[in-house]
Amino acid sequence: ESIPYLFQAFKRIDESENRYIEGTGLGLSIVKQLVELMGGDISVNSVYTKGSTFIITIPQKVVSNEEIGELDLETRHGTNQRESYKQSFEAEKARVLIVDDNEMNRMVAKKLLRDTKVMVDTAESGEKCLKKSLQTRYDVIFMDHLMPEMDGIECLHAIRTQMGGFNQNTPVVALTANAGSENKALYFREGFDGYLLKPVSGVQLEEELIRHLPKNLFRQFNAEGTVGMIEAPILEHRKKVPVMISTDTTSDLPDYLIDENLAAVMPYRVKTEGGEFLDGVETETDGILAYMKERGEMAQSEAPKVSDYEEFFAEQLTKAQFVVHISMAESVSPGFANALEASKAFDNVMVIDSGQLSSGMGLIVLYALSCAAGGMGAGDIVQKLKAYKKQIQTSFIVSETGYLMQAGKISEKVHKLCQAFMLHPVVVLKNGRMKIKKIYVGRRKTAWKKYIASTFNKELHMDKKMLFITYAGLTNDELKEITKEVREKDAIENIIYQKASPAVAINCGPGTFGLLFAKMDDE
Repeated sequence: ESIPYLFQAFKRIDESENRYIEGTGLGLSIVKQLVELMGGDISVNSVYTKGSTFIITIPQKVVSNEEIGELDLETRHGTNQRESYKQSFEAEKARVLIVDDNEMNRMVAKKLLRDTKVMVDTAESGEKCLKKSLQTRYDVIFMDHLMPEMDGIECLHAIRTQMGGFNQNTPVVALTANAGSENKALYFREGFDGYLLKPVSGVQLEEELIRHLPKNLFRQFNAEGTVGMIEAPILEHRKKVPVMISTDTTSDLPDYLIDENLAAVMPYRVKTEGGEFLDGVETETDGILAYMKERGEMAQSEAPKVSDYEEFFAEQLTKAQFVVHISMAESVSPGFANALEASKAFDNVMVIDSGQLSSGMGLIVLYALSCAAGGMGAGDIVQKLKAYKKQIQTSFIVSETGYLMQAGKISEKVHKLCQAFMLHPVVVLKNGRMKIKKIYVGRRKTAWKKYIASTFNKELHMDKKMLFITYAGLTNDELKEITKEVREKDAIENIIYQKASPAVAINCGPGTFGLLFAKMDDE
């Protein structure tokens, strides 16, 4: 409550507590004036008992757009200290896969990790990698980008969608000789969990493993050379990222697309007669749908409270200078209003109404992540998102309308009509509001085919780089049938299959699926 007065001249916040402190109270006022004279801005973010962060932004001119490379002081320091290097941890139970078409690179990486006792497998191609990922679960995969036949990006996408594979959620780190912010943005946009520049050192490999391995799998060597469990403060002592992108569990994104250093997720709540559970944390989709069917009970989703968001934002601001939070459409959930109210307690939190739900909202999150990875500031990201969200197409075809009725989205009369005449409504998000766009008559799978055919309308100008098939209560065989229909309609580069979060699924019911994508930019 004292933040608004910090930059006022001659103002002391608490006279009784601070009466022995010398000074005129002009310091911050003068700083603010100096910054503004340079066309800049100063803001403060304070977390109770944690400390305060003052951020100054001053505009600068770009003299040249030419890339000058990437300055990595940590790597330079590591190179200077290489003579005295010793492995920093041991993890004999961890298993790692190194994928590189160059035999020498595979051998060097394996030797660099030898003293850590990590179990290391290698693969010389994307095809061999996919065979191994069908047989073995790895804790981390290091993937070369440029390989013949199947490059690292194609192999990553294949791993993420591999039916029966053990590594759909395994962290994958890109190995590349291409430096620069554009390439860094590319890797995070495509779904990599990190990237290393070649030639890699033992220090770099170990730092990535420490970042991604479960804490219970390794022991760290301390300065005296003895071994002990790694302490959390060591892991957490990292430089704040410039912008943290955060969202809610209702964004329906796969875990592998949300890197812990780039995005944070706030869980909704699922309420049943048996209790209250955190969405996606204490309950999962198939379980809650089975519970509702067996007991004949309905469940409700509930947005986080203002106090929940305040605590969440405070935590993120210990890791980032700015937070951009992306919420579900305001007309669908009070989550946006609650997050917006909570953001008023901080200078550096911005909340965006996505105007979407489920993976449509997730597509906006992915776009925001790519902007942040490219070095864009929080204010610019917000402006980009306001334009980009208009390109998102979100729709679902619903099989059991009783769930929509229970959620208050349709009337009981409409529900009974749908039951009596085998009607399957298609729900869309338009201008931030949920509405029924079409209704298909007949058997469920016949309606599905009509919905898919209608969605792949050439007038929509679909961006074919990514399509989400987000679903609830479908079998693998049903997903294969849907995929076959989609593939016959158009050539999609990357199809992501995503099970709807419990908070979303309980409002649409089993047998529901949606096709969610971005339209091509008109510009």
